[in-house]
Formats: sequence, structure tokens, C-alpha cells
Amino acid sequence: MKITRNPSRAVAIGSIVIGDGNPIAVQSMTATKTQNIDATVAQAEAYRQAGAGVVRIAVDSDKDAAALAEIRAQTTANLAVDLQENFKLAELVAPYVDKIRYNPGHLYHHQKDKTWQEKVTFIVNQAKEHDCAIRIGVNCGSVDPAKKEKYDHSDSISPMLESALEHCDFVDSLGFDRYVVSLKDSDPRLVIDVNKQFAQRRPDVPLHLGVTEAGMPPDGIVKTRIAFEQLIGKGIGDTIRVSLTLPNDRKPEEVVAGQSIIDDIHAGRVRSVVVFDDTKLNIISCPSCSRVENEAFIDLAESVKEMTEYAKDHQITIAVMGCRVNGPGETDEADLGLWCGPAKVNLKKGTEALGAFGYDEILPRLRLELDQIIAAKSS
Repeated sequence: MKITRNPSRAVAIGSIVIGDGNPIAVQSMTATKTQNIDATVAQAEAYRQAGAGVVRIAVDSDKDAAALAEIRAQTTANLAVDLQENFKLAELVAPYVDKIRYNPGHLYHHQKDKTWQEKVTFIVNQAKEHDCAIRIGVNCGSVDPAKKEKYDHSDSISPMLESALEHCDFVDSLGFDRYVVSLKDSDPRLVIDVNKQFAQRRPDVPLHLGVTEAGMPPDGIVKTRIAFEQLIGKGIGDTIRVSLTLPNDRKPEEVVAGQSIIDDIHAGRVRSVVVFDDTKLNIISCPSCSRVENEAFIDLAESVKEMTEYAKDHQITIAVMGCRVNGPGETDEADLGLWCGPAKVNLKKGTEALGAFGYDEILPRLRLELDQIIAAKSS
């Protein structure tokens, strides 16, 4: 299948180069605790051996950053770091990674006296000094609040697009062009739409593709394939991640699935006849990563899927999130949302908090709320 790639510029990430017609790189993210150095190194190496071009690690604290230095010494994988909410950590991690990812929507949590422009300047200066690439990662559930307020609640694409374009323009003004952009949503159709629009406006910027919180296989792979076929098939996309809810020992399956999708697209084995059916029950669950505070989240996601099978023909969305970073915001659009803490699961109905329940208490309460929604829709 002949695909004319978008004319994105080349961006070096450690030992690989993406963009400018180079092979599409598959990425994944470690699900181990970053301070567990041996386990994190082992998983990074497992990803690399499975074919991952980039391995991303979450760093939330100074202790995580210290562990990262040792991880770097023990793996040859190209490492990216996820700054999460603390932009200042860029100074500690930049010497040890090949790419820094920041989320424009997370720049408001620390040092509120500083503008987002000052914070991005700090990150870019660290990248320049330590030979790092940058990913500007825009997510549907954590969009810049100032952008979100400008648009109607039903329009989730415009705030994401405006935020990404604004950050690109600002980073350009700093004389830095070694960056990648990602625009992710849990709905593959929105992923397709927002990435097409961005690619039309900034075809020079390499795009990292993904359907965030795609969920468990095989459904999560199907959702992701729908988006990738429509984008990569039209030449859009330079790196990808398949974000699946999986136990640690199966996480390399993300890399294998991503490479398989790329190979199928290039071989013409597209399956676009498969469409995302929004008239059915939709279970969204985030990829199990190092931010998960209780590994019971993975079993819970599977239990939610099994327990709600009886509601499969109802147009309802349930989101199961594994941490405090993405959980509160990225469950807002769901009919019912669960985000998991160390000992309790926080239950939401849309944006309304319903309380926190033990892992052994949450399923009966979730079923009660689900039954009420079904009854209300049927009346």
C-alpha cells in the first residue's frame, strides 16, 4: 500500500529519528514503580526487545528522578520522561533521557505565580542543554482550563487544537524545533478529527498518535486500529502507542500490537469496515502505568467489564482510571467514572462525586448507579 507521508521534519530521539519519512516508531510506558529500579529496567528492556523505539517513564518526585539516573545507566532503551504536574523536575531528569513530555493542561498546578510561558521556557532550556527532544502532549481530560472555557462543552476538539497550536508557536519562538505533538482522546473518531486538523495546520510537526485509555484487549486494540488506519493510511503519524490495560508481565503486548497495526496498514490489510459503535456500552480504562497506586486497578477494570456485560446494548460510557493524575479530570465525560486510589475507589456520575468505596465495595454500588441510569434512559 503506497502511503504518501506528511512532510514532517526530522526529530532525533536518542538513537532513532522520527518524521521526514523515517519508519514510524512504536512507544510504550513502564508500569512498574520508577523507584523499583530493577523492575523498571527489566520492563524497559522487555519493551526495547519487543521493538519499542521509545520507552516512557513517569517521574513524580525527586526520588523518582534519582532512580531514573540509575535506570538510564542500566538500559540502552531510548528513554522519555513524563513530567506530570511538576515542570521543575525537567532540570533533574533531562540529563538522563532522550525526550521530555509535558502536558499543557498540567502546567497550572505548581508555582502558580509563574506563567505557562515561563514554565515552558524552563523545560525547553533544559532540553537544549541536555540534547533532548520534547513532546507537547495534549489530552482530552486535562486540557488547558482557559482554552476549555472558551468553547461549548460539546466541543472537545477546539480547546485541544488551540492549545497544541499555541504551544507550538511559543516553542518555535524560543528557537527550538525538536519537538513532537500528541492530541489524544478516548474516542477514536475524535482522535482522527483533531489530528487531521492539526496536520493540515502544522504539517511540519511530527505527530505521536494514540487513543488514550483505549481499555483492555481486544476492544482497546480495535479502537486504536480504527484511528491509526484513518490517520497513518493518509500519511499522518510518526510515532504511536497502543494504550492497553494489562498486567505488568503482559505490557510488551502494547508494542507488538502497535507494530502489527503498522505492518497491516502498509501491507494494505486495513479493517476500516470495523467502526466504533457509540450506541453500545463503552468501557474506557487507562493503560496500567507506574502512576497506578494500587495494582488491584487492573483486576477491577476486568471485573467492571464482566459485571456490566448485561448492559452491553445501552449507550452508556463507564471510565475506570488508575490514578489521581488522570482520574479526576478524565472521568468527567463518562456517565459513570471510577478513579482508583491506594485504598479506595472514587465513584463519579459525570462530574458529580458520589463518594469513595473500598475495592470490595465498589462493584455493587456501580451496578446500582448503572441500573438507575438504564431505568432513566428507558423511561
